[in-house]
Amino acid sequence: MYLGIDIGTSGVKAVLVSEAGAVVATAARELALSHPAPLWSEQDPDAWVDAAIGAVDDLARQHPREVARVAGIGLSGQMHGATLLDGDGRPLRPAILWNDGRSHAECTVLERRCPSLHGIAGNLAMPGFTAPKLLWVARHEPDIFDRVAKVLLPKAYVRYRLTGEMVEEMSDAAGTLWLDVGLRRWSPLLLHATGLDLHHMPRLVEGSAASAVLAPEFAQRWGMAKDVVVAGGAGDNAASAIGLGAIAPGDAFLSLGTSGVVFRVTDRFAPAPASAVHAFCHALPGLWHQMGVMLSAAASLAWLAGVMETPAAVLLAPLGERVDGPSPVKFLPYLDGERTPHNDAAASGAFVGLRAATGRSQVVQAVLEGVAFAARDNLAALSAAGGAITELDLVGGGSRSPLWAQICADVLGIAVHRVEEGEVGAALGAARLGRLAATGDDPMQICTRPRRLASFVPRASAASAYDEAYRRWRELYPALKETT
Repeated sequence: MYLGIDIGTSGVKAVLVSEAGAVVATAARELALSHPAPLWSEQDPDAWVDAAIGAVDDLARQHPREVARVAGIGLSGQMHGATLLDGDGRPLRPAILWNDGRSHAECTVLERRCPSLHGIAGNLAMPGFTAPKLLWVARHEPDIFDRVAKVLLPKAYVRYRLTGEMVEEMSDAAGTLWLDVGLRRWSPLLLHATGLDLHHMPRLVEGSAASAVLAPEFAQRWGMAKDVVVAGGAGDNAASAIGLGAIAPGDAFLSLGTSGVVFRVTDRFAPAPASAVHAFCHALPGLWHQMGVMLSAAASLAWLAGVMETPAAVLLAPLGERVDGPSPVKFLPYLDGERTPHNDAAASGAFVGLRAATGRSQVVQAVLEGVAFAARDNLAALSAAGGAITELDLVGGGSRSPLWAQICADVLGIAVHRVEEGEVGAALGAARLGRLAATGDDPMQICTRPRRLASFVPRASAASAYDEAYRRWRELYPALKETT
């Protein structure tokens, strides 16, 4: 048996996977976000640990015999979060998360200090990445910065608390702007640009390699053996790729989680910073990937549900499983700024085209379409960076909706496939990495593709209308940028 733990933004998921690769059981715990100031997004690192322990407690209580047979554990997690530890390994402040936009000025400073940043890190300096956050702390909280002994990412902090070891793996480390992504090692030059050095970084392993052994107290708590291996793991999107079997160059998927991602596997380091495409290491040796990232995908629907005080499922129900054509209302899903293609932390969301006759369903549809249009922006950026993508598997919480899947197919103009276990893809991928670390199995035999549940193809009847709607939607960001 193998265990995958995914440290998300809105919650932690744990999944128990059998030797045959089947999901035996899942458990989840919710997490709270804090927004103490405009553009800020923070979480308590110990809340991740408590939620992870609680989720595994639930599995151990409900499936004690299966949990007792766990031989390997993998971790996946939200990327980029700056978790600052003192010399005793305790957090100095709340973690600054991936969707925090406060460090936009520091991005300019970082690029000025290190002109070779793009070639080494493979990415533009964006507020979501980790390095600019440390420059912000150095400028605004110097007493805290002076006490920083280690900087960990979210899942690495959970690993530390579960094993006592400070270790990171390549896919998550690539999102810090401190990694030489092509060479897969920390860059002293990039670290120096933020006032840090190698001593502030955890050691590095590949995602499928053993990173540590579960601490005896947790092995005893969950009835496991004393030598349970904890894998390097992966950042959330690379872990989803492992769960989807996306381990060959050209494999691609669309994630509609809290954030949204168009992801493609590459066999080489292929940066394309001019279009704000991310180039990161994959979770397996010798592989990399490109990503287009939108910061508010399913989060946009969750926001609307919160504002309307109505569950998302209730909002979607009147629309059925398909719509005839675009909503007359347009929505920009930039609730937390945007990365690809705009790299604009100050971008904001907007509804355009509201009238007295506008109904709730038209607004809901506009949100789904706005996210799909943003995904089309990402698809175009990746296609320009490395060739056309002709189909996408669909994962994340948004993959539950056949309506959203059909809208994505119509807007993107390519086939979109809902897949089995699409909602636990990152946790499943983490469990697979736990297995690889424990057994040394061949990834090609373990990281297989899930069964496709349904395929959605673009409808000719909707194609021209969505092309025109997308063209008009693309005019909104520059027009509104001039007025905000």
